[in-house]
Amino acid sequence: MAILATSYMGIPLKNPIIAGASELTRNVETIQKLEAAGAAAFVTKSLFEEQIQLERFRLEEELSRYSELHAEMTNLHPAMKHAGPKEHLMWVKRSKDAVKIPVFGSLNCVSHDTWVEYAKMMQDTGVDGLELNFYANPRDMGLRGSAIEDEQIATAEEVVQSVSIPVSVKLSVFYSNPLQVISRFDQVGVKGFVLFNRFFQPDFDVDAEKNIFPFNLSSPVDNRLPLRYAGLLYGNLSGDICSSTGIFQGKDVIKMILAGAKCVQVVSALFVNKITHLQTLTSDLDAWMDQKGYQGIEDFRGKMSKKQSKDPWTYERGQYVKLLFEAQNILKEWPQA
Repeated sequence: MAILATSYMGIPLKNPIIAGASELTRNVETIQKLEAAGAAAFVTKSLFEEQIQLERFRLEEELSRYSELHAEMTNLHPAMKHAGPKEHLMWVKRSKDAVKIPVFGSLNCVSHDTWVEYAKMMQDTGVDGLELNFYANPRDMGLRGSAIEDEQIATAEEVVQSVSIPVSVKLSVFYSNPLQVISRFDQVGVKGFVLFNRFFQPDFDVDAEKNIFPFNLSSPVDNRLPLRYAGLLYGNLSGDICSSTGIFQGKDVIKMILAGAKCVQVVSALFVNKITHLQTLTSDLDAWMDQKGYQGIEDFRGKMSKKQSKDPWTYERGQYVKLLFEAQNILKEWPQA
């Protein structure tokens, strides 16, 4: 039987499959099921700064709604203070205490100071590492892309310097040059790179003419993007790559490791196939390694990365040219009606 153990940001994992942040990682019952099904670790559902701000606003609104109805009521009730992130952090600590596998705390903030403040508070819960979700939603046409990148990297650097546990970043692909940005994060001490974040996008109900916000699961074809970047980054970073998005089958896990990833995160596959699908993923990986004669993960990690690939066109623009030369095969596979 193959040895599936690996590590991520220096943290030992029993296998390379991590349950990513989602509704499944927001209560003790489901995270214990994740552990029992074979998850090597899990990422807590994110602490969103905007959620805390909205809760504070709603509390203030409720407390002040009738405060001026009668003058004598103005000071009838004492002022109440919103708990801020403390309730979420208490739950994270409870989750950490409920399992034996590593736990990564997820943060999604807006302001520079809040990133640092919440990171310190999250560390105090006992989590093994942090995952910073950097999500820029530009609304100003005059804002340069480099300014967004500089701010994110400066924030990550201060967080790294402010905590003693390893810090990862979960990134989008919407940078002009993701490779250069990831390299800069690597240089300031970020230890892990989760590729890539999957954002919730708005949609319209054209009949009702109103906004709707569907829950967007990934699909298997989505894994080609993290596959490409894992292959390009392998051997060029001090930190570790964790591939995310479109990981549904054991072969998807294998592909990411062949490209150079240390581990993967799964979410959509667990919603589609239930939590017990983790057992299928690990057993498929184990069977494939036995078939190939690999004793451990490092025996084949990065074997098909750009650095190790025997095909110089795999990660280049020339691959598109090769596809054009073989266009007739497309028509054979999908004949026109």
